[in-house]
Amino acid sequence: MGYRKIVRSLCMFTQRPSERAIERLRALAARLRAADYVVQTQRLCSPDIDAVFDLDKRGEGSIFFSVGRQELEQAATMLERFCAARNVAFNVEASVGQIDDRHLGLLMTIIQKCAAKTFSFTFTFNNAVSSPYFPSATYDKEGFAIGLQPTDLSIGCTTVAEWLHRMQEAWIEIDSLMAADEDYLGVDTSIASLGDGAGSFVDLVGRIGSRFEHAITSGVFLKIADFIKAPNTRHIGLCGLMFPCLEDFELATEYERGAFSVERCTFLSLQSGLGLDAYPIAIDEVPTRIIEVLTLLQGLSNKHRKPLSARFISDGIARMGQRTNLRSPFLQDVEVRAL
Repeated sequence: MGYRKIVRSLCMFTQRPSERAIERLRALAARLRAADYVVQTQRLCSPDIDAVFDLDKRGEGSIFFSVGRQELEQAATMLERFCAARNVAFNVEASVGQIDDRHLGLLMTIIQKCAAKTFSFTFTFNNAVSSPYFPSATYDKEGFAIGLQPTDLSIGCTTVAEWLHRMQEAWIEIDSLMAADEDYLGVDTSIASLGDGAGSFVDLVGRIGSRFEHAITSGVFLKIADFIKAPNTRHIGLCGLMFPCLEDFELATEYERGAFSVERCTFLSLQSGLGLDAYPIAIDEVPTRIIEVLTLLQGLSNKHRKPLSARFISDGIARMGQRTNLRSPFLQDVEVRAL
């Protein structure tokens, strides 16, 4: 076959998180592995805050948890537990109301108290429910959803059309594997990249014969976005192109050389993307600038009626012009620029 079939996230959504739900996750993962899929992570999202933190505390760390959407006030009350948790994520929906010092205060508190947890938190705007990708995942109904790392399906492809065909084959195969399960919600067809080489979306664009900077204004991302939003399969969640700045290592390189600014990322988000994702932020960033960027994303999300998010990443130390020390195999260190 040559290429790799990778499930980035197998996520169970339930109001009653329990060991039984985790056993169900493991059985589903075994089914996917039997069909030659690599299952990177197994996840559980539930609005039951106490039960989620309890499961995370008692577990061995192999399951990733989320309490989904939280109001600002609720988020503030659970920050101590969030910082102490092993693998718990959440998001704050910010599409309604004024972006102000409360939003800024929440972000800065996380940066100051537990900077590594910026990876597990995001602001969302008109978020889509039931996406298996964290930290945007939000409970809506019982069931499970699947998200791929579809860039790896492109190994050996020479055209976008060939890669899109392989993705559709994977969606159809997963639908077939899960057809008998009444709680199967579908596949989030989002393009989620990770690392370098075949895992990188920037690398993929280069392999099909286009420089990333040229592709941004070529229409290729619109073509991909249209395809993944209208698949002939069961789909759910965000179904968009992710540009996770520090998770896609070659995108991080573009950022370092000044080719992936906030403006460029926002432009891509209006075409086909999902906002500022895993985007570096300095501890001395101007507070009013953070509020400006969040306010802009809120306005664009509401105007165009599309999901956007803002997940800023900090190591709690790096200032503008300094290099991060994130100590994460999933994030590339960069010299931080001003927003």
